Formats: sequence, C-alpha cells, structure tokens
Amino acid sequence: MDMEIKNAVSATDQDAQYDDKAKRLLGNKIILAHILVKTVDEFRGMNPKDVVSYIEGEPFISVVPVEPGLTNVEKISSGNGLKDGQRIVGLNTENAEINEGLIRFDIIFYVRMKDGISQVIVNVEAQKDEPTSYHILNRAVFYVSRLVSSQKKRDFVGTNYNDIRRVFSIWVCMGMGENSMAYVHLAKDDLLGSYPWKGRLDLLNIVLIGISNELPEHDEKYELHRLLSTLLSMELTVDEKLGIIEKEYSIVVDNRIREDVSAMCNLSQGIREKGRAEGEEKFILNMHRKGYTLEQIAECVEKTIEEVEAVIKKREPVLA
Repeated sequence: MDMEIKNAVSATDQDAQYDDKAKRLLGNKIILAHILVKTVDEFRGMNPKDVVSYIEGEPFISVVPVEPGLTNVEKISSGNGLKDGQRIVGLNTENAEINEGLIRFDIIFYVRMKDGISQVIVNVEAQKDEPTSYHILNRAVFYVSRLVSSQKKRDFVGTNYNDIRRVFSIWVCMGMGENSMAYVHLAKDDLLGSYPWKGRLDLLNIVLIGISNELPEHDEKYELHRLLSTLLSMELTVDEKLGIIEKEYSIVVDNRIREDVSAMCNLSQGIREKGRAEGEEKFILNMHRKGYTLEQIAECVEKTIEEVEAVIKKREPVLA
C-alpha cells in the first residue's frame, strides 16, 4: 500500500473514530436529558437530572439499521414465562463491524412519559455540517417515517394504530452560519367544514438544531447550543470542555465522559493538522504550476527545498 493510500485510510479512520466518540458523548443519558428538556414538550422546563430516570435502558448507538425490514429483528422465545415458539420483535441491534455498508441510526432510545405508561421513541443524529448531496429535512422525514413504520409487530400489532408511539428525530448540525433551532411537525388545515377527525397530530416530530462555529455566549437562550458546541468543538481543550460541562451545567464528569472528551480532543487535533497539511500541499502545487521556483516556494511556506520537492514529486502525475 503506497503512502498516499495509507494516509487516506488513516484520515478516514480518524474521522470515523471522531464520529464514534461524538455519538458516545451525545449518547450519555445526562446529555440526552439536556436535549429532551429543550425539544420534547413533556419535559420542557424540567431539570435534566430529573429527566434521566425517564430514559429506558441504555441508548442504542450506531447499531440499529435504518433500512426497511432491518430495523426490527424477530426471535423465538422459550423463556420469561412465554410459551415456546412465541415470536418476539425487538430493535435489531447489529454488530457495527458486520454489514459495514448499512446505514444506522446514530442514537435511538425509548423515553417513558411522566404518566408512567406511554412512551416516545427518540432518535438523535449528529452531522459535522449541513450535507450538500441531499436536503437534510428530506432525510429527517425518511428517518421519522421509519421510526413509525418499524413499530408494527414491535410496538403495535395488527391494526392497533392507536398504539403507535410518538417519535422524535433530532438533528444536530455543526459548522452552520448561525445558531438555530426549528421544529417540524404535522398540521391540520380544514379546507371544507371543521370535522374533528380522530387521531394524533403529534406522532411525527423533527427538530433541526444548527450549531455555529463560534461558541455561543453563556445565555439561557443558547443553553443547549452552548452545551452541544462545547461537547463537539474541535477547538476547545479537554480542560476547557470539562470546565464548562461541570461549572455551567452541573454535570458530573465520570470516567466515560472524561475519556471520550479526551479522545475527541486528540482526534480533532490530528484532523486539524491533516487539514493544514492538505492546504499547504495545494498551495505548493499551485505555485509550482504557476512557474515559481523551488526556492521561491520554499521561502513562502517556510520549508526546505527538499521538502517542497518531495510534495511536488509525490503529487505530480507521471507523464508517459
């Protein structure tokens, strides 16, 4: 494997590790609780610490496939008081190493409502920036639709459509031009008459959270944005991140949070350095194409002539 391919594989691996740590960090129950109090009407205004107990079990991180037919898994049960051969349907938690090409929900979990009976299903997706190859709202609509349709056999059986759980798909997009938050949901417009059709308009919920590159000020309006920006920032140090998390949000930093924050900071430093190196290489190649001498280029980028020559030889196509 030549050096360029090795570097590309290493860079991809670095990005993948960073994404994995970011999801693990967001998947902490206390962090999810902070997201819930700003996005789910039932918990609005509550203390996040009190919301943690409503999150059921451990959130699934990057293990539940999005593809139709793969979100659920069927298994035959022979225990837990059920008759042999009874079919149970649950979330299909695939090992991320297997079927590597599958698209998976970043984070998915059930939340018990305050009445102690009803549940909602919450999906949190993290994006480095707003995608350019598709419109993010379209993808969010697809995800929220999958979260509803996959409930058949798992959360409701046959035609018991009244048992459908409310679903929330929450998208956190970094690198945006401004801090923003939008709530997308169903609305009913009476075009003729005003018949009170039975059913719930609150089943589908999409929340789009835009995080700018600048750390937002310490203000109630930006409370969630400042927390998410702190967690996912590629600029802040470990101590700066942990300081804000502990002092401003009273979050107890356990070993898992500390390790994930530390790993993310190390990875982000590597990713930044990679970006700088790529920018420098482009600059050297552009100057070379424009006819500047090796000496002139070396002086501009503060490198030796040998180093500049190595960049050019590595990247210049070999002419037959």
